[in-house]
Amino acid sequence: MNRIFSGVQPTGNLHLGNYLGAIRNWVRLQRDFECIFCIVDMHAITVWQDPKELRAHTREVAAGMLAAGVDPQANIVFNQSQVPAHAELAWIFNCVARLGWLNRMTQFKEKAGKHRENASVGLYAYPNLMAADILAYKATHVPVGEDQKQHLELTRDVAQKFNNDFGVDFFPLVEPLIFGAATRVMSLRDGTKKMSKSDESDYSRINMTDDADTIALKVRKARTDPEPLPDTVEDLDKRPEASNLVGIYAALRDLDKVEALRQVAGRNFADFKKDLTDVAVSVLGPINDEMQRLLEDPGHVDAVLAEGARRARAIAEPIMRDVYDIVGFLQATER
Repeated sequence: MNRIFSGVQPTGNLHLGNYLGAIRNWVRLQRDFECIFCIVDMHAITVWQDPKELRAHTREVAAGMLAAGVDPQANIVFNQSQVPAHAELAWIFNCVARLGWLNRMTQFKEKAGKHRENASVGLYAYPNLMAADILAYKATHVPVGEDQKQHLELTRDVAQKFNNDFGVDFFPLVEPLIFGAATRVMSLRDGTKKMSKSDESDYSRINMTDDADTIALKVRKARTDPEPLPDTVEDLDKRPEASNLVGIYAALRDLDKVEALRQVAGRNFADFKKDLTDVAVSVLGPINDEMQRLLEDPGHVDAVLAEGARRARAIAEPIMRDVYDIVGFLQATER
């Protein structure tokens, strides 16, 4: 059976882009695949995190996933640090991957910026840990956005080199699942920048914890241009803020942009934003309510993650025993 692995970082401010680009797709994928959904708290600490906030954000992301419809009974939902296989396999992959491969990773260059010498080794080796996340479960498919596709290609390279180095056919060459619509939701303040948890302006994003009044305010303040909405996608794509808002409207209503434009072409933004607010509140409102309920019961969220981690370990531990044997590590009879 095909097995999906996907993860999200617990860095706070879970937003509309996370929902449309990842979590909503997870809810749909769980119908047809064996799914492992991971809150990647080990990835989060590649840059410094306040420990108290990291725990809170981990619970918030878990609550968001559950509130959006991820079923923890049908799928495995856990946080990465509860399963030692991630770190164990990442070290082995540190010894398999080549420096030249990591030097080509564009995300490290973007995240480290001008201060590369001060970046953590973890940030640099991030793709090897991502490969371990996936291959510790022998996942066959990973849903990714375009910005993660390069890391997935490295995962395939690592798997292939491991297999070649040791003369085995052990790790699968994982395939990407790339969803065309709404994989890149852009900032409400700048249609050329991706909606981000780290943007200083809270008005740049719609958070999954925002109530109806806050969503309405943010949509109303979203940057636009003075022209009415066009009637072709070609014209829309020349206007980044307009394209972003129409794209969000389309995604929330499960339409493509062509069909969305048939409904909204020629309208001014003040009028269109009212409809966008209504659909955003109708979709996110129930999720927000359920998130708040779950966050008021952290013991329940922790129990879901603990049970998910137990099930994840049950899959990963036999795989790691085989990996250790292939590599040549001497093991106790019971490990």
